[in-house]
Amino acid sequence: MARFRNKKKNVFAKNVLKKQPMMGVDHITGDKIPKSFVFSRGKLPPPLRQLQMDLRKLMLPYTALKLKEKKRNNLKDFLNVSGPMGVTHFLIVSKTESAPYLRVAKTPQGPTLTFKIHEYSLAADIAQSQLRPRCPQDLFKNSPLIVLSGFGTGDQHLKLTTVVFQNIFPAIDINTVKLSTCQRIVLLNYNKDTKLIDFRHYSIRLQPLGVSRKIRKVIQKHEVPDLRNLQDVSDFVTKAGYGSESEADDEAATVSLPTDLGRANRKSTQSAVRLQEIGPRMTLQLVKVEEGLCSGSVIFNEGGVSDAKKKQETKQVEDEDDEVSEDDREEEEEEEEEEVEMEEN
Repeated sequence: MARFRNKKKNVFAKNVLKKQPMMGVDHITGDKIPKSFVFSRGKLPPPLRQLQMDLRKLMLPYTALKLKEKKRNNLKDFLNVSGPMGVTHFLIVSKTESAPYLRVAKTPQGPTLTFKIHEYSLAADIAQSQLRPRCPQDLFKNSPLIVLSGFGTGDQHLKLTTVVFQNIFPAIDINTVKLSTCQRIVLLNYNKDTKLIDFRHYSIRLQPLGVSRKIRKVIQKHEVPDLRNLQDVSDFVTKAGYGSESEADDEAATVSLPTDLGRANRKSTQSAVRLQEIGPRMTLQLVKVEEGLCSGSVIFNEGGVSDAKKKQETKQVEDEDDEVSEDDREEEEEEEEEEVEMEEN
């Protein structure tokens, strides 16, 4: 009797596609929601492996947090799966003998930005260095805001970097956006002197001005304060060490809310904006820009001349040769005319 053997399924595609949303469109702006894969190429040491997981968490909610990788998976495998899922960007972490690298690629045809990671700190390291680390459960339910600083130098590779990072997160409409969804911010600051990019990730929170910490906790947590050891309720409000924080009165960090945001921050009241770093933190250097997806002609190369610049130099040399040949041709014509005049005379 003949035996029928089932063909082996693509386990990689099955694991990635399972319980993952399909292509999505923002119901407000109508734009396609950018999604990402964060994975590695080659073997990574444990700290870089954790950095990869921190980047996946940063890219939430439109990323594959539990993306399974295997040694036999190549770039083509990820590209084949990215199409049905609507994945628009790859973040690829790798390690060489000299330094770790981060590549940010636009699917399916590029471009690809390659960054050298000079320094980095994990999210756990940032939390351990803080007295009161803050990470609410719903902090990663919405995409972060993106802020770019110092990239307006006019250089082509910096303009391309700006466009890539602006499109890596969903766009927002300031007229319809809900303030409650703006809880995180990613800041990229370019230093034109050192040519380094400071990559930071912060959480955003608002605090009402003129309200002590204890009163704020009562409003937000709905907890009844313990007044057994106090003579009067005023002692609870004016107790030393729990008055209004002076830093909350800084005018540069205050905003007037257009709508209510929770029980403590009310409409048309002044609230202080607080940024608390949650990591990861990186110091990056743009070393190469490729036209395709991890391939193609080199648009920018920090260590040498790019292909585009080579083509431009070659064209200039060809133009100069054409000009020289044109001058030689004119000189020859003038000499021929002089010879004809001498023969006639």
